[in-house]
Amino acid sequence: MRPLHIALAALVAAVWGVNFVVIEIGLDHFPPLLFSALRFLVAALPAVFLVGRPTVAWKWIIGVGLVLGVAKFGLLFIGMDQGMPAGLSSLVLQVQAVFTALFAALALGERPGGVRVLGMAVALAGIGVAAVDEGAGGPVLAFVLVVAAAACWGVSNVLTRRAAPSDSLNFMVWVSTVPVLPLLGLSLLFEGWDRDAEALAALDWSGVGIIVYVAWITTIFGFGAWGFLLRHHPASSVAPFTLLVPVFGMTSAALLLDESVSPLRWCAAALLVGGVALTSLAGVRRPRAVPEVPAVQPERV
Repeated sequence: MRPLHIALAALVAAVWGVNFVVIEIGLDHFPPLLFSALRFLVAALPAVFLVGRPTVAWKWIIGVGLVLGVAKFGLLFIGMDQGMPAGLSSLVLQVQAVFTALFAALALGERPGGVRVLGMAVALAGIGVAAVDEGAGGPVLAFVLVVAAAACWGVSNVLTRRAAPSDSLNFMVWVSTVPVLPLLGLSLLFEGWDRDAEALAALDWSGVGIIVYVAWITTIFGFGAWGFLLRHHPASSVAPFTLLVPVFGMTSAALLLDESVSPLRWCAAALLVGGVALTSLAGVRRPRAVPEVPAVQPERV
């Protein structure tokens, strides 16, 4: 990769990592489900009028929109709202690579090789260490919700790979149209009209900036740049940069939110990042009867 493209890949990882800090700050302005709905609303409009028609069937757009937009982001935002730290969330969410490998084995016939199985075991050990660390001083339910969000992300990755969109930005913009109404409905049901109206009435420039960052910077810019890199370089060259996301997430949380990182959490980070690296970069064995499915990069927060 050219130095400029390496810098761009690192910038995208930094944007996605810092996004967890922005989400935590945003949860002081908005209830979690309303916040997630606003994120997708602003990501979809006006971009949906600029990216052209969908490049894949609507069943894939709706499926990914519900699993990724409603389930994954709903669980993540609620988990963080319930006390899951931003830095730890950026780390734990990377276990999606393990869930993706497991679900791909079931749905796509991908048989993980020995190295990938080892990577999955190492990453799960990291989750166990992180759970012990969080259980000693944090809300266990919030931790479980973020792990569940990672599982939903794994399902959406498999659906995305089945859809195999030729334009990742076009796909993401159209996917962003799906969760808006379901999330708004869930917000009204569980968070209440009064709480939502109060948050919208108190909207200030800080709140607007937060929505713009999570919608336009992390989604529009992040996916546009990532798609550009994947069009010019092999996925095997670009994908490793996603391992920088929890590094930027934990570092920015420590610097901007004063989150402490215990020795046990550093141990969990080393196991998770190492395990995800093995899981993501190791090859898979496919049965001859199963056709090769083009790989598509996973959606980032």
